[in-house]
Amino acid sequence: MTNSGFPKRLKELRLKKNLSQILLGEMVGVHYTHIGRYERGLSIPKTETLRRLAEALGVTTDYLFEGKIDDVAKTRLEDRDLLQMFKQVEKLQEDDKTVIKKLIDAFLTKRKVQALVEE
Repeated sequence: MTNSGFPKRLKELRLKKNLSQILLGEMVGVHYTHIGRYERGLSIPKTETLRRLAEALGVTTDYLFEGKIDDVAKTRLEDRDLLQMFKQVEKLQEDDKTVIKKLIDAFLTKRKVQALVEE
C-alpha cells in the first residue's frame, strides 16, 4: 500500500464515530470485509469508495488518505485563540459539538437581528 497512515486513520475515525465495520460498510456500499482489509492495509479503496468513506466519517478525502488538513479552514481562521478552541471542540462527543453549534448559531442569529433592528 502506498500510504501506511490511511489504515490507522480509517480505523481511528470509525471507532471515534462508534461504527462497526459492518455498519460503515453498509453506509458506503461495500462489504464489511473490505473495511477490514482497508484497516489492515491489505487493499485500498477505489476513488468513489474513498469519497463515500470520507463523507461517512466527516472528513475530507485528503485527510483520510493522506492526513492533510484542510488548508482553507486554517487560512480563514486567523484568531489563534478561536482556532485552539475549535481544535478542542473537534475532540468532543457529537452531542457536545451539537450544543456548541447551536450556541454559536444562536449568537450569530442574535447579532443579525440586532443589526436589522439598528437599521
